[in-house]
Amino acid sequence: MKIAAYNQLFDEVIKKYHVLDNVDQPFENPYDTTTLEHLLYRKCWIDTVQWHYEDIIRLPNIDPKEALELKRKIDASNQDRTDMVEYIDSYFLDKYKNVAVSSDAKINTESPAWAIDRLSILALKIYHMQEEATRESASEEHREKCQDKLAILLEQRKDLTTAIAELINDIESGNKYMKVYKQMKMYNDDELNPMLYAKK
Repeated sequence: MKIAAYNQLFDEVIKKYHVLDNVDQPFENPYDTTTLEHLLYRKCWIDTVQWHYEDIIRLPNIDPKEALELKRKIDASNQDRTDMVEYIDSYFLDKYKNVAVSSDAKINTESPAWAIDRLSILALKIYHMQEEATRESASEEHREKCQDKLAILLEQRKDLTTAIAELINDIESGNKYMKVYKQMKMYNDDELNPMLYAKK
């Protein structure tokens, strides 16, 4: 699967979500569970739902109880997002486990999956900036500013896509190697968060 195709898949996910445009809508993954596409689709769906959670919680007149419930959902979503990144990295680790690594191979500042995570978020930014750049109820000045921002986001996606493709090629050829650290998030763990274990 070419890296550029990741963008098409992410755009497909975001478009699918916006058919109903509801954070509580059912989720169906059209890809086989053994494929990278399955992981990428799930990852972008999580990002898309969370994007809209973040919009809702910023409503100035939101009920405090609803806001607290939503904060819990955002926390859970963040954990799901991290888990999916680690699943994607596991896919690449397994795929390239038999690559002969060069003696002078270097490690990258981030793993492939964390770079792909940024690509998924970028797809969401592009979708929503495009909406703003064409929103008829907005002023011409607003639309023009958003069009300028959209152009930058599209350039950023092009550059990031190229960088990820080069990283994967370097790993595949043994010029770079993967080393993945689990995120070890502490705030959701009742053994590590003092506010939680103090209540036991």
